[in-house]
Amino acid sequence: MNEAFKKDTNPKKQLLGMGVYRCNEGKPFILDCVRQAQKRIVEQDMDHEYSPIDGIASYYQKALTLAYGADNKQLQEGRIAAAQGISGTGSLRLGLQLLSDFYPKGKAFHVPNPTWPIHNGLCELVGRERKTYRYYDPKTKGLDYNGLMEDLKAAENGAVFLFHVCAHNPTGVDPTHEQWNNILDVVVSKNIFCAFDSAYQGFASGDLENDAYSLRQFARHTDNIMLFQSFAKNFGLYGERAGAISLITGSPEEKNVVMTRVKQLARALYSNPPIHGARIVDIILGDPQLTKMWHNDLATMSGRMKEMRTGLRSKLEALGSEHSWNHITD
Repeated sequence: MNEAFKKDTNPKKQLLGMGVYRCNEGKPFILDCVRQAQKRIVEQDMDHEYSPIDGIASYYQKALTLAYGADNKQLQEGRIAAAQGISGTGSLRLGLQLLSDFYPKGKAFHVPNPTWPIHNGLCELVGRERKTYRYYDPKTKGLDYNGLMEDLKAAENGAVFLFHVCAHNPTGVDPTHEQWNNILDVVVSKNIFCAFDSAYQGFASGDLENDAYSLRQFARHTDNIMLFQSFAKNFGLYGERAGAISLITGSPEEKNVVMTRVKQLARALYSNPPIHGARIVDIILGDPQLTKMWHNDLATMSGRMKEMRTGLRSKLEALGSEHSWNHITD
């Protein structure tokens, strides 16, 4: 589809095949704070030396605070193992391999139906059985909450469930806070291990805190969490492949053991991660002024997407369509 788009000569063409943000002219949108960070990289004459196997430590520590919150108890106790990942896909590849190798055998990986296709392919690639749980109801174009809860309760104790932190891909349908709380109750009662994919924090609603609700709420009640972060969308760093993987452990000592395994896997998969995108994120999150600029850009991008959804729905309805289009704005 992407190749066909490039060849198409229609001046009104729009590419809907990739989850990327574009300006009105269809061009990539480069955030002002990203330009400022790039300028500093040049001015400080940063070299191109290899990063450590686990990446730039200051970068992934900031990523942890962004996701879990500065008040997270596991973070304060030094119990979260983390490493820089190659955006979302690379972080998933590394984390799911770690789970497949060291999580109790016989526990299937459960993914929502539907989900980002990469999730399905990676489960099979790392050698674990993949099962699906009900998530999207095409009749209501909303969450199949009852089906989700039934499948969660019917799963074996200790199963691995993959959740989207927010802005579920590809449906855009998320549980409410109350529904997340009910899901958490079942997760705790069945000792479910939660693998969270976070690709849209701050990009979904414009509010970094709101978009992290599910992860932070779960982390208050369970240590059975692995997180995959991508900064492709919310920083506009698609090709820079900036991501992170983290998992909560039982103690600082266990974290060190886990990090040894993470590094062993990363070394064989890609040696060490790319540094440029991670440096950009590290600089922005380390400077209050640039962080504020980033927050403003998030609000601008998410607000523009909401305006386009409202416009699309209103135009469809104005043209006389008798279908319900409320799911576009919901």
